[in-house]
Amino acid sequence: MKVSELNSVEYNPYYKRYIDLVAEISLSEVLSNGLLDTLAFFENLPTPKWTYRYAEDKWTPKDILLHMIDTERVFSYRALYFSRAENAELIGFDENIFAANANANQRNSEDLLKEYHAVRTATINLFESFDSKMLLQAGIANKNKMSVRAAGFIIGGHEIHHRNIIKERYLL
Repeated sequence: MKVSELNSVEYNPYYKRYIDLVAEISLSEVLSNGLLDTLAFFENLPTPKWTYRYAEDKWTPKDILLHMIDTERVFSYRALYFSRAENAELIGFDENIFAANANANQRNSEDLLKEYHAVRTATINLFESFDSKMLLQAGIANKNKMSVRAAGFIIGGHEIHHRNIIKERYLL
């Protein structure tokens, strides 16, 4: 399935900004291409930029990468839960609290990239395990409807969004 097959009732309108960044390719390709593109992007990030903040209260690229990892885990769990349960409802998560408690800047970049690779590989395997019926399953996340397949495309678009932010605001 491709992103154009999503119906706007399958996700909160807030996530349209991420979904719109996804190319018209299969969900499997979105996740696989994202793995390669994100690894290459961060592997080529100059060392001093890993801990750079363009303003005092902004995240570093290390914070952003760990945020991407955490968000992917949350959305993969939502997809798993919705694919297996009827009338599923999950609470939201506060990404700022997660980031404040993650200690990303005390970790080395190689460790973060290794974790990203492991999480994305698990996400790819999870989404490849879903049949067409499971991909259409939906539940409530943070008081909003979300389908399994929408969660996958949001993961892909969220990743592109943050790479773009780093390009625009950190690599000047």
